[in-house]
Amino acid sequence: MLNEERRFSKALKSIARDQELKAYFQNSKELFPIFIKGANRFVAGETRTEGIERVINLYNKGYRVSLEFIGENTTSLEECMLAKNEFKELIKDLGYNQMKATVSFDLSHIGMMISDEVAFTNLEELAKEAQQHNIQLMISMEESQKTDKILSLYKRISKSFSNVGITLQVHLKRSSIDLNGLLKTSGRIRLVKGAYQESEGIYIPRTEELNKRYIEFVSMCIDSNHPLSVATHDENILMDLKEKGFLYNSNVEVEMLDGVRPDLLRSLKEDNIQTKVYVTYGSEWYLYVVHRIAEYPPNIYTFISDMIEQSTNRDKINTY
Repeated sequence: MLNEERRFSKALKSIARDQELKAYFQNSKELFPIFIKGANRFVAGETRTEGIERVINLYNKGYRVSLEFIGENTTSLEECMLAKNEFKELIKDLGYNQMKATVSFDLSHIGMMISDEVAFTNLEELAKEAQQHNIQLMISMEESQKTDKILSLYKRISKSFSNVGITLQVHLKRSSIDLNGLLKTSGRIRLVKGAYQESEGIYIPRTEELNKRYIEFVSMCIDSNHPLSVATHDENILMDLKEKGFLYNSNVEVEMLDGVRPDLLRSLKEDNIQTKVYVTYGSEWYLYVVHRIAEYPPNIYTFISDMIEQSTNRDKINTY
């Protein structure tokens, strides 16, 4: 990533959690309709019905799918229970449609901000429901301050449920130790570079060093015959992994966020590589969209173009 792109990315991450700015955009009668058109590329809609419709479309095209009801850092018990119930209904709907899909979520969305026990109770309930419907769960990773709690809760649930996976941020220096521990569990590991703004000294910037580390982590998972999601849009990394033959491993899938490099994912699928699209829905799209632009700055061009152009048809803008 070029220096100017790094500056832009850092600036976006700093405003991503600005609640006043978020409220300003979402409450503005003039700006909200314009910004939602830009967000439409990255978010299926605000309702579960829209999310389900999107993943069915992709599933029928031969892609694996993951679906998330957007939200995090929920601080009231009532909101946590509402989120847990939404995920539970989502699992049932995916099962009803006979889709072998993944449901992704942040633990801070279902209770971790209140207590570990609230989060674990809700996680266990979702894991049981998912097991009944042959649905996989994927726990997302959040800021580094939460990593110990997230890994602890994951390792606790993984003792009873093999259908629950975990995300690992390669850019955190601690992640090499964390990966060695996770390879002893049975759930799928989802490797991401890392999108959160972190303190200096605890992470590796987006440089060639980070790219090499990502490839090393993939190699470690494959050597351990561990189920793996290669969750990156970095074409150089993917081509390197493809050349090494890693992407053709039966335990490996390449996962990309809906709306980001659909052309690249389509080409990988056409090359008989297992591919997955990560779809989101919900009203809390502001933080999610800002992070998508921050982690891949060229997305700002398509975001602005989508705001200006008239078409909001997802099948036209996301050509899988």
